[in-house]
This record gives sequence, C-alpha cells and structure tokens, in this order.
Amino acid sequence: MPKISLDMPSELLDDLKIHVGDDKKFVSVADAVRTACRKMLDQLDAIDSRHGRIGGEG
Repeated sequence: MPKISLDMPSELLDDLKIHVGDDKKFVSVADAVRTACRKMLDQLDAIDSRHGRIGGEG
C-alpha cells in the first residue's frame, strides 16, 4: 500500500483524534483518513452520477 504525507491543521487533527483509539470508531488516524477519503469519493461519485458524469466522461 502506498504511503502519503500531508499537512493538516492541528485543530482538524485534534478533532479527528477524538474518534481514534480503543472502543472508538477508528483504530488509527490513518484508518480515519482512509475511511473519510472513501466516503468522500462515494459522495463525489453520487454527485457525478446525478450530473451525468459517470465513467470518467467529461
């Protein structure tokens, strides 16, 4: 799996870390970021579908 590096405001990272750890939604910050990216891509696919931009056309 490729690794990436990114800059993130401290406030955003602090808010994200509230949901990471034992008995929380995510096991790691990386897991939270991957999940957020997948959800965002699903939302973008739905928007593209509504606007007729499916399959990389246009």
